[in-house]
Amino acid sequence: MEFIINLLVTAGVILLLAYLMPSVHVKSFWTALWVAFLTAIFTATIGWLLGGILNLVTFFLLEAIVGLIVTALMLKLVDALVGNFKLDGFLPAIIIAIAVAVALAIVSWARGDNEGEVSQLQPQPQQTELLLSQK
Repeated sequence: MEFIINLLVTAGVILLLAYLMPSVHVKSFWTALWVAFLTAIFTATIGWLLGGILNLVTFFLLEAIVGLIVTALMLKLVDALVGNFKLDGFLPAIIIAIAVAVALAIVSWARGDNEGEVSQLQPQPQQTELLLSQK
């Protein structure tokens, strides 16, 4: 279910940016959904290998930036394969990658997917009292 939501959000962001930016051309929602699907598949396969190589070069210090660049490269690859989708340059691909990352982070936060991680980081009252009584 999460994969489908991510595809729909990505397609919506691509359509919105096609409306706002003159350098992004998308024929229809179905084309945007197809682009989102192909980008996800290519990022999970080719992008995973490329990201691993680039992260080794940067010593994992720029992992988020490498992820955005890999996503932009996969968008340019999809641009070459899909006839009804056109990006005029590399900058629109970077902008789409950033917008998709932000939108997916907001959707993930809104769905509450990160609640478990936050609650593990915050000490429970019993743990705090136990730590204070040991001192």
